[in-house]
Amino acid sequence: MRLAHWAVNAPLRPLLLAVITASFVLPAQAADLITITRDALDNNAELASARSEYLGVEAGRDIARSGLLPQINASGTVAHNQQYESQGSTQAGVGAGQNNVRSDDDRYNTVSLSLEATQALYDEVTRREVTRSERQIDQQVYLLAATEQQLLIDTASAYFDILRAHEVLEARFAQERAIGRQLEQAGEQFEVGLIAITEVEEARATFDQSRADRIAAESNLQVAFEALEQLTGQRYASIEALGDSMPIALPEPSSRDYWVEQALELNPQVLAQQAGIEVSRSSVEIARAGRLPTLQAFGNYQYGDSDIDNTTGNDSSSQVGLSANLPIYTGGITSASIRQGTYQLESSQYDFESQRRLSIQQVRSLYTQVSNDVETVEAREQAIVSNQSALEATRAGYEVGTRNIVDVLNAEQNLYNAIANYAEARYDYVVNLLSLRQQAGRLDVDAIEEVNAWLTGDEVNFTLPESGGNDRYEPALNIGAPPQPGT
Repeated sequence: MRLAHWAVNAPLRPLLLAVITASFVLPAQAADLITITRDALDNNAELASARSEYLGVEAGRDIARSGLLPQINASGTVAHNQQYESQGSTQAGVGAGQNNVRSDDDRYNTVSLSLEATQALYDEVTRREVTRSERQIDQQVYLLAATEQQLLIDTASAYFDILRAHEVLEARFAQERAIGRQLEQAGEQFEVGLIAITEVEEARATFDQSRADRIAAESNLQVAFEALEQLTGQRYASIEALGDSMPIALPEPSSRDYWVEQALELNPQVLAQQAGIEVSRSSVEIARAGRLPTLQAFGNYQYGDSDIDNTTGNDSSSQVGLSANLPIYTGGITSASIRQGTYQLESSQYDFESQRRLSIQQVRSLYTQVSNDVETVEAREQAIVSNQSALEATRAGYEVGTRNIVDVLNAEQNLYNAIANYAEARYDYVVNLLSLRQQAGRLDVDAIEEVNAWLTGDEVNFTLPESGGNDRYEPALNIGAPPQPGT
């Protein structure tokens, strides 16, 4: 169960603890893959950013479309005017030196109002900008889908990395205990003169190496838990384990060409690059439309008033008409924009081809990996049986004196390495299978639920395994009796 589920308000904690203590203790429930996946979809910061980016691109369509809709603007001014000097004029037939002065008022106020409305009738540039914004939305849909699928595979990989690290750590703990007992017995045998000091040192060196392997496995488990927390924003005390009876089979349909075709049709990265071609093509069309005329209807109304002396009433006027504009020469910017857009279109076409080839290669490689994983899991499982038999035979030889302690140590290491390799192979199969679905564009929550059904409900805690006690590898801890003198 997620630790966040136990977070309660401070005033409620004493009452809650009292109720739990008086009634029963709720068992901790491990989080499964589908629960953690939904947490990631709800809380992942990168996905939230991609969603916001999509909404921003979608709003860009409305911005572009606004240029084709009516535009109405109003403006007005209120001003106080002060005139310091006034010029006069002399007219014919009027006595010399007699000036015709308009007004003696050097302080007055003015008010003006302007209202203007326009409607684009023909504007090919703006219309094609709307088309480009729609193509950008299409591209962003695929990019968002790619981000979601990447989050699904990252979450599943982090989940199974925890299980992988836990199983490897179990094996390393068992290996350290087994070799530790071997070292203790070797020391006792050396003290009574049954073996040479070199065998003790061999056991000590092997024990030190097993201890280092165990420490590294502990670190890997902790890092794996933290990686999952980074993806989901949640901390988990335990997760469910993967069952031993999970199906290990080839992908269905078992045809590599089928998965390649799926990738070309559904892979969101491929589709996003394909949509990018249309975005670039729209940019070229916008640049070419810069040579076309524009036509708009307009209407305006002007109003003015003043309280200056000798002035009565107000001034007002209105105008309705059509306005056209034809660019004749713009300094070469239109031709340069067309060339620039053409090169960008060519670049986007190469980007699409590169992504198409990459997707084909990745699908083919993953299909091959999954196919090999099926055989590898079986081989790794058989290797455990073989190494167990080899260890038992080596112990028997050690008891009769035909094998030495180094042989036993090597056989033990081989067994635990086989156990760790088996765990690696199982989780490689699961992650590679999901990665194949991702590259084919078929990774979704339903696919995660299919894998989630393979979990057993057994808990894998973040608490590191104890260094003592019984476990499923306990039978391997018995290293056998040492050879006796004279036998």
